[in-house]
Amino acid sequence: MKRRTLGQGLEVSAQGLGCMGMSEFYGAGNDDESIATIHEALDAGVNFLDTADMYGPFINEELVGRAIAGRRDEVVLATKFGNQRDADGTYIRVNGTPEYVVAACDASLRRLGVDVIDLYYQHRVDRTVQIEETWGAMKSLVDAGKVRHLGISEASSATIERAHAVHPVTALQSEYSLWTRDPEDGVLDTCRRLGIGFVAYSPLGRGFLTSETSNRVGKDQADFRTHNPRFTGEAGEKNLALVKNLEAIATEKGVAVAQLALAWVLSRGHDIVPIPGTKQRKWLRENIAADDVQLSDADVAALEAAVPREAVAGDRYPERSMGSLNG
Repeated sequence: MKRRTLGQGLEVSAQGLGCMGMSEFYGAGNDDESIATIHEALDAGVNFLDTADMYGPFINEELVGRAIAGRRDEVVLATKFGNQRDADGTYIRVNGTPEYVVAACDASLRRLGVDVIDLYYQHRVDRTVQIEETWGAMKSLVDAGKVRHLGISEASSATIERAHAVHPVTALQSEYSLWTRDPEDGVLDTCRRLGIGFVAYSPLGRGFLTSETSNRVGKDQADFRTHNPRFTGEAGEKNLALVKNLEAIATEKGVAVAQLALAWVLSRGHDIVPIPGTKQRKWLRENIAADDVQLSDADVAALEAAVPREAVAGDRYPERSMGSLNG
């Protein structure tokens, strides 16, 4: 697995592994298979693992902690705070208060079973708290040796600049894929001007941009996709037509649709690191192979013509969640 550098010196594998779906949002998981998937990722050189306290909630960090026990020195470990939930899953609020920052970090360290977090993200921007207050508390975690690097997720250019003035932002994590091009509206430029890396979550469109038909619909009410506007109704049908366009290109090139989608994200710059999520080793292997797919300028143009930005139908989250984006 090739390597890329986020910000001013955090070297990670060119692809990471998103661990969220191992515990929630995509139907039932299997902890044994999930841990085996993490182990195989590490064996293959995928060293960048992504989790968050709200996944589960809380149990995903515990799962990742069990998986990396005895292998901590092989891992660049990223987790997040800010989407505050109760243990029963009830959503409380986006919380960026300084007291919560410190308490959330200490809780994540315990669940992960580690002494330090390599990359600690503010998961969503708390619009009721000045970003300087939140990042002052985050900076104190670095000063205390609990965290090595700081990041932020789904933030606007103005917020990124203000956070960066308090402490260098190593990475912005936001959704980015062939069917989610929002970061191209200035945020990517801001990151590059400030020397901030970009971590692309859902680079496979939450499974929609794959060859697996079952990934294009939610499996049950616990599956996030059953409530996602892009997966359902007329929007889902329109988006499926776009995937058919990708399938034709994939067949011509002799690769999987997911590999094409990942290769496109990887081609957008060496400062961009996609973190496709999977809880099964077979899909991990398919994703890793995208590292070797080479796209010419003509290939990139063909992919973007196959999935025109303006042709993607539906919001990327349910209405209740859209307000927390681009904070």
